[in-house]
Amino acid sequence: MGLEEGGAMRALMRRKQVDSDRVRAAGGHQLAKELSVTQLVAIGVGSTIGAGVYVLVGTVAREHAGPALTLSFLIAGVAAALSAFCYAELASRCPSAGSAYHYSYICVGEGVAWLIGWALILEYTIGGSAVARGISPNLDSLPWFLARHELPWFDVVVDPCAAFLVLLVTALLCKGIKESSFVQGVVTVLNCFVMLFVIIAGSYIGFQTGWVGYKVAGGFFPYGANGMLAGSATVFFAYIGFDSVASTAEEVKNPQRDLPLGIGTALSVCCSLYMLVSVVIVGLVPYFAMDPDTPISSAFARHGMHWAMYLVTTGAVLALCSTLMGSILPQPRILMAMARDGLLPSFFSDVNQRTQVPVKSTIVTGICAACLAFFMDVSQLAGMVSVGTLLAFTIVAVSILILRYAPPDEVPLPSSLEASFRLSQEYDEEKVRGPPVDANHEQLSSVVESINDTLIEKKQDTSVEESKRRKAAVCSISSVCVGVVVLTTSASFTFLPFLLRCFFCVFGGLLLLAGLGVLCYIDQDDGRHSFGHSGGFICPFVPLLPVMCILVNTYLLVNLGGGTWMRVGVWLVMGVFVYIFYGRTHSSLTDVVYVPVAQAEEIYGSSSSSGFVA
Repeated sequence: MGLEEGGAMRALMRRKQVDSDRVRAAGGHQLAKELSVTQLVAIGVGSTIGAGVYVLVGTVAREHAGPALTLSFLIAGVAAALSAFCYAELASRCPSAGSAYHYSYICVGEGVAWLIGWALILEYTIGGSAVARGISPNLDSLPWFLARHELPWFDVVVDPCAAFLVLLVTALLCKGIKESSFVQGVVTVLNCFVMLFVIIAGSYIGFQTGWVGYKVAGGFFPYGANGMLAGSATVFFAYIGFDSVASTAEEVKNPQRDLPLGIGTALSVCCSLYMLVSVVIVGLVPYFAMDPDTPISSAFARHGMHWAMYLVTTGAVLALCSTLMGSILPQPRILMAMARDGLLPSFFSDVNQRTQVPVKSTIVTGICAACLAFFMDVSQLAGMVSVGTLLAFTIVAVSILILRYAPPDEVPLPSSLEASFRLSQEYDEEKVRGPPVDANHEQLSSVVESINDTLIEKKQDTSVEESKRRKAAVCSISSVCVGVVVLTTSASFTFLPFLLRCFFCVFGGLLLLAGLGVLCYIDQDDGRHSFGHSGGFICPFVPLLPVMCILVNTYLLVNLGGGTWMRVGVWLVMGVFVYIFYGRTHSSLTDVVYVPVAQAEEIYGSSSSSGFVA
């Protein structure tokens, strides 16, 4: 029983190697390298700016922020930038398909990586279906066969238009990443033009009318600082989508340069557009008089521009179409990455030779999303989409801390190279024993041995100190994570007695500060310089920035609501059973030996020079 438990724990903690060119060549599954910075920005902006901004402006201004809505978008943008910095470093160091699943598998372990990948599958499937269901209500005149119909016997409203759009996007994605990114770029540019029209035309009206929205009795902060921060927590979800850029890492021409630029530029464009639109609309209409459903259209209608409603509706549809492409694009690549690692059947890892995209995974993704969009009103499940994203953001920040302070110092060696590993061990043992020494060389040998003993002692002292540093780093990272969970849950669970909440808040805060203090005090690991692909973006302000990222995302996770967590919990439990009965036993790391990085490079070098292929 103990051996089985130990084996299960080792399976959960085993970590894979950063995909090098050698590993990819051995795998045989190659994606086309077609994407540049411009296409990455189009994917990031298109996936992020959905139709929600056309509604959020009114809802958040009325209920939370008032004229301070612009600051709410700015604070939320800064919070999203914390995750973007972490993604940028990991994407440039580990430029392979799989995004957060791939990073957590390398830095944390197989068990956490499986849960992240499984949660992202749910996120992208429901996200794509929800976006598709949101398009048809914006289209007034649809043919009968595409309009919504109610099935009286089953009390279900089917949406053929949504299913058709999902299948259309799926067919486009199967054509190739170059073609699909071009179409998404065109749709995104058109949507940005609509938002620029709102900004320019609205500013003209504002200067003509004197910006009446900023002259309300309540001032700039009618709900106080707490209202502005509550608004930030709401609009934060409008920034979700830039992580789609990281999922295309393997298809980028120059990932070390282009991925950080693509992620950063996309987030900056989104934040700028959000803030400018909110500045204008909040200034045109007093926040308490805004229409919560159509704030932008109604703002123009109040000033006699009724025709602008059609333009704004067009922008909303374009935004939804672009977001639909951004929702379906990453999932096939995550399925492919999980199948490459053996955690899912190899069917999902097939790459079409002509289009160089995972066509089979894309088709399965499209069919599942189309069925959900056709039969189910998934708006009630929309909260589940946020769980996968926020979990991914949190684990990516944890991975940055691990990479900087305790990066993997051993890599998995395939079973086919175990013979080379044993030969290397035997060779090292022979070198330690050395050849027999005759009596004439005993004096010289004793001098050499004394020097060697001194060097060995110094090396052992250094390795002991390094081992202590790594243990302190691991304990500190664990202390930060536990402290964040305790602090955020105790602060959010208002049903607990006040004194109990205070006690746990203080306890969690002390754990968090203690872990952060130790991480600031100790040195970062020297191995971080050679980890993965060097020469890319380096996340600044470590450990403070990733710790803040963990804190923000965990707080948002805790406050998603019990109903959302119950539904997500059912999905995650299903994933645990899939992993136990399939993924754990079929993992590509099942029969590997872990060796130090330097020794692995020697073994790979000797095996390649002798013509031996893994």
